[in-house]
Amino acid sequence: MAKFNKDSTGGTLTVVVLLSLICSLFVAGAAVLLKPTQDIQKQLDKQKNILQAAGLMKENINVQDVYGKFIEPRIVDLATGDYVEGMSNFDARQAAKDPAQNVAIAPEDDKANIKVRAKYAEVYLVKDEADKVAQVVLPMHGNGLWSTIYAFVAVQPDGNTINGLTYYDQAETAGLGGEIANPRWQAHFVGKKLFNEKGDVAIHVSKGGMNDKEHGVDALSGATLTSKGVDGSFKYWFSQNGFGPYLAKFKAAGAN
Repeated sequence: MAKFNKDSTGGTLTVVVLLSLICSLFVAGAAVLLKPTQDIQKQLDKQKNILQAAGLMKENINVQDVYGKFIEPRIVDLATGDYVEGMSNFDARQAAKDPAQNVAIAPEDDKANIKVRAKYAEVYLVKDEADKVAQVVLPMHGNGLWSTIYAFVAVQPDGNTINGLTYYDQAETAGLGGEIANPRWQAHFVGKKLFNEKGDVAIHVSKGGMNDKEHGVDALSGATLTSKGVDGSFKYWFSQNGFGPYLAKFKAAGAN
């Protein structure tokens, strides 16, 4: 019987192939085993960011308990502003990639520069201790300089006043555009109005924006395109092409 010569070219290639196969099986197996844990952590991070936007994220709280007590997720048809029943495990990012679940955005309307969006969105009703709706947290996203920037915006029952904002997923330049994740900058949005008296989207992020005490926030210094991405995100998602129809019905419903 021929002996296996591990020092030959064929032997070396055989060892490399076997090691590659073993490593591939190990990595694949680890990914399968770790996926449930990763999914749980992903869900926990999402809940933390929603609570952060709503002003409910405190030290030493049980995130899942607080989220379960005060947050009610609902699915909204963006075209009508109506709640959609019977949908579960909705993922807006995945839906936006599916032609059956997305809509193309006309270039003149695409202030957020995202080209398509899902037909539906998940919104998060925030209840108080009396189980009345105290605010709603809405997701939005748009393109910055280097990345798609994702945020949650909390809005009061008047459907107009911003209660909180958190940017939780972005890859903008650290120290410049990345400052959208800085809580100090995000705090400038609290109390600002989304709409003017005519009902038009009036919130804006611009140089000297804070001079408009009702609707304006200063753009980030040295981060023009990221600031434009934030401004465009608000202008699109709170227009009639985004959450405009929903917020009109949310305001009419009040705290019911």
